[in-house]
Amino acid sequence: MGVLLWGVVRWLELVEIIVTTAIINRVNLFVDHIGLDLMKQLLDFLPILLFFIVYKFYLDIPDGIIASINHWVPMMELSPEQPSDAIFLATLVIIIATLMQVAISAIVLKKVEKMPLIVLALLLVFGGATLILKDALFIQWKPTVINWLFALVFFGSQWIGDKPLIQRMLGQAIEIHEKRIWLKLNLAWIAFFIVSGTANLIVAPEIDPFGLQFSEAAWVDFKLFGLMGMTMLFVIGQAVYLAKFLPDANKETD
Repeated sequence: MGVLLWGVVRWLELVEIIVTTAIINRVNLFVDHIGLDLMKQLLDFLPILLFFIVYKFYLDIPDGIIASINHWVPMMELSPEQPSDAIFLATLVIIIATLMQVAISAIVLKKVEKMPLIVLALLLVFGGATLILKDALFIQWKPTVINWLFALVFFGSQWIGDKPLIQRMLGQAIEIHEKRIWLKLNLAWIAFFIVSGTANLIVAPEIDPFGLQFSEAAWVDFKLFGLMGMTMLFVIGQAVYLAKFLPDANKETD
């Protein structure tokens, strides 16, 4: 009986290895097909990472640097010993980092995609309002507005033009002839953007529609780890689903 149980366990382990390997191979094939550049994805998150770092370590920044920032950007009026000013310096940093990101893309790649431009425009509006009015409410609204705006754009693409937006983005890399599948994928993205925007709305302390009283620090953590984690899980799940529509890896190497 013990030998039989041992054999069953080993067989299940083998099945798990085979299935896991197959999924990883298909995901890798998917990534190769749509041409995702890992470095580019990391750079896209760099402004958010800098926002997080500046906010968390604001009190450790030397007084001289704070004084220099106040000198060059008079409207900041930062106090080195005031933790509540961390959100304002972090907002200034994410605006500058996003501007540099778009500028580098334009100079090096000779191309700026629409999404970074939309993000930059909204960041200038909401981030600028936060800095001018000294009110964190506006910067906390930004992730929700961006996500809901993207949801609206994806939704509108189902009725404007002959293809939903997700098909226009991935159609050249993946051959799916059934329009209903593209519509389902597009709806999945719409749902994801709505959920992400709503989640930010719930966590943001200056909005707090349900009175849950999350702290500003919790919102900053959620902005980096929560929204990023949600995005990664969703993209991986979509990659696994779409992998079955890709050409077989063995056939490509023959």
